[in-house]
Amino acid sequence: MTVVVGIDVGGTKTNATVLGDDGQFLVDRMIEVPSRVGEGPEAAIGAIVEVVAVVLAAAGAQQRTVLAVGLDTPGPASAGGVISRRGSTNFAQRAWWGFDVRAAVEGALRLPVIYNNDGNAASLYAHQQHFGGHSGERSSVSAIVGTGLGGGVIEMGAVVRGASGMAGELGHVHIPTHGLLAPGQPIPRCNCGFEGDLESIASLSGIQNNLLPFWLTQYPLHPLAELPINVAAKEVRGYAQRGDEMALKIFEQQAKAIATMFTIAANFTDPDAYFVGGGVVEAEPHFRDWFLALVREHTLLREEQREVVEFLVVSDLDMAGARGSAMAALNAIRP
Repeated sequence: MTVVVGIDVGGTKTNATVLGDDGQFLVDRMIEVPSRVGEGPEAAIGAIVEVVAVVLAAAGAQQRTVLAVGLDTPGPASAGGVISRRGSTNFAQRAWWGFDVRAAVEGALRLPVIYNNDGNAASLYAHQQHFGGHSGERSSVSAIVGTGLGGGVIEMGAVVRGASGMAGELGHVHIPTHGLLAPGQPIPRCNCGFEGDLESIASLSGIQNNLLPFWLTQYPLHPLAELPINVAAKEVRGYAQRGDEMALKIFEQQAKAIATMFTIAANFTDPDAYFVGGGVVEAEPHFRDWFLALVREHTLLREEQREVVEFLVVSDLDMAGARGSAMAALNAIRP
C-alpha cells in the first residue's frame, strides 16, 4: 500500500498521521513531538522530520511508500506556504516572517508537500467526516479556537483559498463590538496588530491579553487575580465549567463573538453547516452544549437559513489538522 503523511504544526506540538491510498487512516491515536517553533525555523523543521519517522514506524509503513506529505501550520500564510510578512501569533520571531515553510519541509523530506493553514485543514476534516459521500455537494464554515483563532471555508467540498491563499482567516475578520463588550471595556487588540478582530476575543491569547485583564477589574477579589496572567488565562475554562460567574462572562463574550462572525458568513457564503472546534468544545458536555447553544442563539439567520443549517462540533480535534492535511494531500495526488 502507498500512503500519504499528514502533519499539523502547532505552537507547542507537531503531530502527524498516515493515510492509506484507500482512504483509511493507519494511526488511531495522537503521534506528536514538541514543535520547537519558538526556537526558529531550523529547529521546527527538525521536529517535522522527527515526527514523520515516528508516525511511519507507528503505522508500520516504509518511507519508500510515501507518495506525498500534507502540511499545515497556523496562519496567516500564502497558499504556497509562505508565512505572512507581518508574522503571526505562533510564528512571532522575525526569522519566520516571509519564511517558505512548505519548500523547507519539501527539501528536508524530499517529498512533494501540499500546504494548508491549520484552520483549513481541520475544517476540511470536519466537513468530510460529517458529510461523507455528500461532502462535494455541501459547504461549511468553521471556527477553531486555540492559542489563536483558526478558520476555514469549504465550498462544495473544497477549501476556499483565495487569490493569495489567505481566505478563511476568520480570526482576523473585524467584528462589530457594539453590544458585545461591557461598559468601559477597551477594544481588544490582536497579536497581528488589528483591533476588534475575532481572534482578539475568541482565543486563549484573547483571554490573556484582553478579556481576563478587564474582567479582573470587575472582580478584583477573584482567585485568578493572584496568579500571573498567562497562568490565570489557562485556568479560566476550568472555572467556567464549575459555574464561576466571571469565567462564564468571558466565554459568553467568546460565543457571541463567534456568532457575530458566523452572522457575517451567513450573508456571503450561506453554508450548510457551522463548525466550532477547540478546547472550548472539548470541555465537559454541559459546558460544551451551553457554549454551542449560545453560538447558535446569537447567529442571526433568516428563517429560510435556520430551517436547513446545522451547528456542529469539530470531531477528533487534536487529530483533525493532521488528518485534514493528509486528506488534502491524497486529494491533490489522485487522478
